[in-house]
Amino acid sequence: MLIWILLIIAGLLEPCWVIALEKSNKLKNLKWTLVTAVTMFGSLFFLSLVMKEIPVGMAYAIWTGIGAIGTLVGGMILYKEPVTYLRIMFILFIVIGIVGIHLTAGL
Repeated sequence: MLIWILLIIAGLLEPCWVIALEKSNKLKNLKWTLVTAVTMFGSLFFLSLVMKEIPVGMAYAIWTGIGAIGTLVGGMILYKEPVTYLRIMFILFIVIGIVGIHLTAGL
């Protein structure tokens, strides 16, 4: 169970560094550049721990999916990116894909 929590943490740190990277003004703002580096390192560190226990393909796919969803939602909230029914539907497809990967891992 702990390994899945670590994977979720790794995935949630991914949009944090992406958003911090955007806020860093092309790495010119030291505070946001440091936030970018720390959250990027944390995300990859936790992902590396997870990949010791979970197959690399599944871990990476779930990590990427969580990061993509987090970045999309973060963009909608922080930057007023469009929230449309189609965007929500495709985000749900990512969620369905993540659940499907998890459920079929033992097959």
